[in-house]
Amino acid sequence: MIEVTRETKETQITMKLNLYGTGKANINTGVGFYDHMLEAFTKHAHIDMEVTCTGDTHIDDHHTVEDVGIVIGQALRKAIYPVQSIERFGNATVVMDEASITCDIDLSNRGYLVFELPIGGKVGDFDVELVEEFFKAFAFNLPLTLHLIYNRGKNKHHIIEGAFKALAVALRRAVTVNENAGIPSTKGVL
Repeated sequence: MIEVTRETKETQITMKLNLYGTGKANINTGVGFYDHMLEAFTKHAHIDMEVTCTGDTHIDDHHTVEDVGIVIGQALRKAIYPVQSIERFGNATVVMDEASITCDIDLSNRGYLVFELPIGGKVGDFDVELVEEFFKAFAFNLPLTLHLIYNRGKNKHHIIEGAFKALAVALRRAVTVNENAGIPSTKGVL
């Protein structure tokens, strides 16, 4: 079990993570829609994750969403690197009713984000622009190369949830154990 804490003037976060779990989640960030997305991510990645965050949500949800993304990335970094005996690459296309989102990842130890989701506005009280902030914090703190591509869809909730689920499935596939892979790089190190 990996444990990470982060305390700033804006957020106080504690987290526990088991990379090869069963999808069990106990998440309380104080941001309901975000909790729902992280629960979907946990379930479909087959990761066990506990997250508690007290943040300055009286201002807005930005610091909470970004800082939890940082902590999840840091915990996964501890669990995954140095990369050895896993597939390394993963991809998934997830559909939710009319929405279809594709995620491609490389556990490259290099942070990079391609974010092509045409979304804006709000889902309930949640500022949709924070979705990109989460994925940016996640990608650069893990680090990994992450491409999220919109295929189709109209419902913002479905598009966002499809992105979280596509990342989950792609990550689950990338960390699949492959004893024959050794260090999956021609460089000999990641």
